[in-house]
Amino acid sequence: MRSVRLLLLFAGIALAVGATAQAQDWSTIKGQVVFKNGPKPEAITPTNDKAHCESKGPLLSTLYSVNEKNGGFRNVVVWLRIDDNAKEKRKAPFPTDKIKPELAKAVPVVRVIDQPCCQFEPRLIAARAGDKLVVKNSSPVGHNIKMDGVGPLEFNVNLPAGGKHEINGGLIAEFSPISFSCNVHPWMNGRLRIFDHPYFAVTDNDGKYEIKDAPVGKWSLVVWHQEGFHMGIPGAYGTTIEVKGAVTEVPPVAFEFVVVKP
Repeated sequence: MRSVRLLLLFAGIALAVGATAQAQDWSTIKGQVVFKNGPKPEAITPTNDKAHCESKGPLLSTLYSVNEKNGGFRNVVVWLRIDDNAKEKRKAPFPTDKIKPELAKAVPVVRVIDQPCCQFEPRLIAARAGDKLVVKNSSPVGHNIKMDGVGPLEFNVNLPAGGKHEINGGLIAEFSPISFSCNVHPWMNGRLRIFDHPYFAVTDNDGKYEIKDAPVGKWSLVVWHQEGFHMGIPGAYGTTIEVKGAVTEVPPVAFEFVVVKP
């Protein structure tokens, strides 16, 4: 009986150690992107549908959305890539063996772009290959959406009040961002990024982000805004971070645009 108890005890210890080791293979990355002294939202003078566009107050650009209290920079995309700055590796796909098995075949998410009051909501979409895309118009006035992608993501459609346009099939990963705009209201525009992995996030109203079940080890963290990468072109390769433990706290990123002089 004693030997049986010892065997059960050792088996329990082995299972616990195995579970701990497995849990430590993946980490939740948490961080924040700030833009101190960022530009104030610019006023927009509607050229069409003025009464509707200003029905909730003055119309302001949402290109630079900075929290006045903490400097949090909203609508910034953050993602992981291999920690290799070789030029030929910039477009390298994410290693599939580093994706958590439960996430390898994720259930497609329906991504929605709306046009409720003369602005795209959200103006920045981050999606994974296989996700679905729906564009709708919940406003009482007509809109349009022109998307400059390839295949099913290259279209120019008019959307009447309450209208909707669904993209056939799942999204395909694209290295570059895809722009979209409204021909009726020319100040309206946004971007869509499609990844071949699940390790990306969009910053919230406080500039905070969270990437769950990220693989441990050294990775590059890329920080991108519609107007460009943090630290300019070199920022496309990201900054090396060490992902480890149950939670990986990344120091706040003070976003900086770098203008390349001709």
